[in-house]
Amino acid sequence: MPIKKNQGPKIHIILLILLLTLIVFPLPSFAQGEEEMMPPEPQTVRGKILQITEDESVEKQPSYGDYEVTYYQVMVEVLSGEHKGEIIPSQHITDERMLYKLEIDEGDEVLIYLETDESGEVYNANIAEIYRQKYLLYLTILFLLSLIIFGGIKGLKTIVTLAITGLAVIKILLPGLVAGYNPILLTVGICAVVTAFTLVIVSGLNKKTIAAIIGTTGGVLAAGIIALIFSSLSKLTGLGQQEAQMLLFIPQETGFNFKGLLFAGIIIGALGAVMDVGMSIASSMSEIKIIKPNIGSKELMGAGMNVGRDIMGTMSNTLILAYVGASLPLLLLFFANNIPVTEFVNWETISAEIVRALSGSIGLILTIPLTAITFIALSRQTKE
Repeated sequence: MPIKKNQGPKIHIILLILLLTLIVFPLPSFAQGEEEMMPPEPQTVRGKILQITEDESVEKQPSYGDYEVTYYQVMVEVLSGEHKGEIIPSQHITDERMLYKLEIDEGDEVLIYLETDESGEVYNANIAEIYRQKYLLYLTILFLLSLIIFGGIKGLKTIVTLAITGLAVIKILLPGLVAGYNPILLTVGICAVVTAFTLVIVSGLNKKTIAAIIGTTGGVLAAGIIALIFSSLSKLTGLGQQEAQMLLFIPQETGFNFKGLLFAGIIIGALGAVMDVGMSIASSMSEIKIIKPNIGSKELMGAGMNVGRDIMGTMSNTLILAYVGASLPLLLLFFANNIPVTEFVNWETISAEIVRALSGSIGLILTIPLTAITFIALSRQTKE
């Protein structure tokens, strides 16, 4: 059945309606119990450090070898919130025994935790972190400008797809996982929808896009299934990372499915690279078909696979190096302490990353033939 050209505008209208619905109406079932789960916290505001002086009124702590504990009195001007404009004293401590020490200087903008009494007066203020948001905003603007300047209309479409992906993660995936929804079904569904939205917006509704959507969805699903099988065989619990262990302390009626979360992380981590491969294969086969309309299916399949083989090595490296980069400090600890490879690869933290990287790479490899076969099948159907 050939794809009609006049279906394009209708599809774009439907996608726009769905996107607006996602933005305006958060799913109510995901929001249930949100207030109960989140304990009350101090008010977080932005402030500017006006003055830093060493607090000599505090009794000196005994030194620990070459390490000292120093107390400072800091005057901070509040720049946001109900107490904007007020100048509030805060105590800041530098402990040289701590690996991470918050270094502050006069003029720095910081995040402050304000604790207030029943009358709304501030009785305690703690400097929590450097306010880095504006620099991250500058970097984001630079990224978006680069997309627009060098990508033109395609760059604008890319920004839209990034917004859709971000909304899907923030408004559906994370609330759904906290609400106790099945992480496997939820992640597969979101990845399929994000893939479809992204590829249709970037390349329109055509054979090339449909082949890329099917190939990408099949590839990430294969990666997830392989990860589930080998996670089960190697008895991975999904609790190898400290962040996952901290989720155990979140009050939640249903509890987290940590093996499912491991699956979800693998699929999401592989989706971008797999989507890139799927579209590259479908696009190259489409161009070959345009240049040589009478090309046979076998020859076209061979051409698609040849392109895929060239992509395969670099994209697999991309996935594996990304995971290695994320685990680099941990790997350095192992090697610095002369822990044998045969020992540390059996630790769950490392085993989980290996399963994650190799499963994603296998899904990426399988995307190539899946996309090529789908494109050829759609080409035949169009002829008929």
